[in-house]
Amino acid sequence: MSSPTLDVITIGNAIVDVLAHVDEPFLTENAIEKGAMTLIDEARAKEIYGLMPPAVEISGGSAGNTAAGIASLGGEVGYVGKVRDDQLGEVFTHDMRAIGVAFETAPSESGPATARCFILVTPDAQRSMNTYLGACQELDTGDIDPGFIASAKVLYMEGYLYDRPTAKEAFHKAAKISKEAGNKVSLTLSDSFCVDRYRDEFLGLIKQHIDILFANEDELKSLYEMDDFNAACDLLASHCDLAAVTRSEKGSIIVNGSERLEVAAFPVDKLVDTTGAGDQYAAGFLYGYSQGLDFTTCGKLGSMAAAEVISHFGARPEVGLADLAESHNLI
Repeated sequence: MSSPTLDVITIGNAIVDVLAHVDEPFLTENAIEKGAMTLIDEARAKEIYGLMPPAVEISGGSAGNTAAGIASLGGEVGYVGKVRDDQLGEVFTHDMRAIGVAFETAPSESGPATARCFILVTPDAQRSMNTYLGACQELDTGDIDPGFIASAKVLYMEGYLYDRPTAKEAFHKAAKISKEAGNKVSLTLSDSFCVDRYRDEFLGLIKQHIDILFANEDELKSLYEMDDFNAACDLLASHCDLAAVTRSEKGSIIVNGSERLEVAAFPVDKLVDTTGAGDQYAAGFLYGYSQGLDFTTCGKLGSMAAAEVISHFGARPEVGLADLAESHNLI
């Protein structure tokens, strides 16, 4: 069996983010649920875009953002996700390759347009997301290259992908390939709404395939349908070898069997936009894990990356995370 050549491969919904600042009345007047991720159809996507103030377009998607963070730290990273052969698809592909991410998934030649997510950021830095999944839902088992998947030490998959049967099959195929190659499989629960929709399936997946789980406190409590955070951590420890649970300003908890490692949040001068905080936490943690660093340092790298991204608009790093990590003596 050949040694892995990549540190991490991420799989997720290939989405172009469209970000804009709005006030609270904008959300109310346009029936947009604050702080949530809502799936919309193409007609609603056109409606929201027409209502939005001036916006910024940035290649995104949860797993894509994580791949960008790992690349910024100096990791060797690949990405699997589906775009259409349209203008936004070309933008997404160029952006990923330009930052050093190996992205070779063939675009769709017909069908829905490239996915886009309208991210509306209110003055309290909360983001409300309305997502048209479009072409990214077309990902299927044919897009999972066994050699590519087996080439990474860690496979990272986003819960958002779990909405279409074909994508779900791709998810399971990739996990099986990674495990059979002797590599690690990780999952992010992505959002409480994902957990509510697929709780039983996620629990089965975690018990069967997942070595490393990422979740925030609300997602973890939702997974086990309980309000007691510590009790939920105990259950999680019985189902998964390693987990990182983020708790916003409280930092994060690393769950490793009976061990609980508390990692403080990094200070932030000004909270601007929480979009991508969890994605970048996962990037920092997985980079550290793939380099063989101890779990506490992995958590600190995650906290550092999350702090960087919430200090500005957008879900990807604006400064080199490797330099930032060196300045904090983390790598």
